[in-house]
Amino acid sequence: MQPEEQLLRGASLLALPGFSPGVNNCRYMGAVGSSRVMCDNVPGLVSRQRQLCRRHPEAMLSIGRGVAAWTAECQHQFRRHRWDCNALERGQRSRESAFVHAISSAGVVFAITRACSQGELKSCSCDPKKKGSAKDSKGHFDWGGCSDNIDYGIKFARAFVDAKERKGKDARALMNLHNNRAGRKAVKRFLKQECKCHGVSGSCTLRTCWLAMADFRRTGDYLWKKYNGAIQVVMNQDGTGFTVANKKFKKPTKNDLVYFESSPDYCIRDRDVGSLGTAGRVCNQTSRGMDSCEVMCCGRGYDTARVSRVTKCECKFHWCCAVRCQDCLEVVDIHTCKAPKSPAWMART
Repeated sequence: MQPEEQLLRGASLLALPGFSPGVNNCRYMGAVGSSRVMCDNVPGLVSRQRQLCRRHPEAMLSIGRGVAAWTAECQHQFRRHRWDCNALERGQRSRESAFVHAISSAGVVFAITRACSQGELKSCSCDPKKKGSAKDSKGHFDWGGCSDNIDYGIKFARAFVDAKERKGKDARALMNLHNNRAGRKAVKRFLKQECKCHGVSGSCTLRTCWLAMADFRRTGDYLWKKYNGAIQVVMNQDGTGFTVANKKFKKPTKNDLVYFESSPDYCIRDRDVGSLGTAGRVCNQTSRGMDSCEVMCCGRGYDTARVSRVTKCECKFHWCCAVRCQDCLEVVDIHTCKAPKSPAWMART
């Protein structure tokens, strides 16, 4: 895939006209080229997104890295589930759609903020507000180094990702805007202060500190918990917002994920709901969780194949400083879910 094509693919994923991520589709590289030509050819972008694309073509390359980051994180979090973050139709209002919007919005914040700190963007740099002296629980310190400019990352992500949803005022748009914001807030939640001590013999008489984002996995783990605790909502009477579907549950906060419709079971391939099904998925015969063969295969049974693979074994530490291992041949059983046999399933693929 050419650099220009990768740019178009990544930007269109952020527009979310239909979600089907893949590692090869999400890698950005090469020069920006003619930003107007490329931005005008990105499918699914609204006018405001095209304007931002033309004005900040180098930011689009950073967004490409964000697409790769959130796609990998989404697939990691759902690796043991029937839906493994490989397809989702636009228009869905399910719990999975809520997670996708939150993690994708977070991915853009993370990538743009990181690019600012690394001097890759003309429009931003390190956080300009972190200057001079300050005080924390350990005493006084000086701001130094390069604090991550999280506020710029959030501002840019809000402008670009939310632009498509602001064109509509329906339930889906309100839901997506809420979950986009929850994703942005999640990245800022794990902004941490790091410091370096200065003084005789390593004493901490003087400190230089800066703010840095945590690894994106922290954001992914946090949003995964929010996915599991997502709150089902319904539109209020005047159609300007939503309220909880079940009055027994608390009102969602700005940090919670919300959804309107119950999720499909994702057992069979169904293009209408963005389900690839679980036929051929590897399952865990000894597990009692979501990755068990009973749950993953939806009661259809599974096939078992005995395969040989090379692993490292009999590792020994040698002074100094190496670990040497033997190559050992290991025979293991791999279990994969059987495909449905019903004619109805065949007609829906």
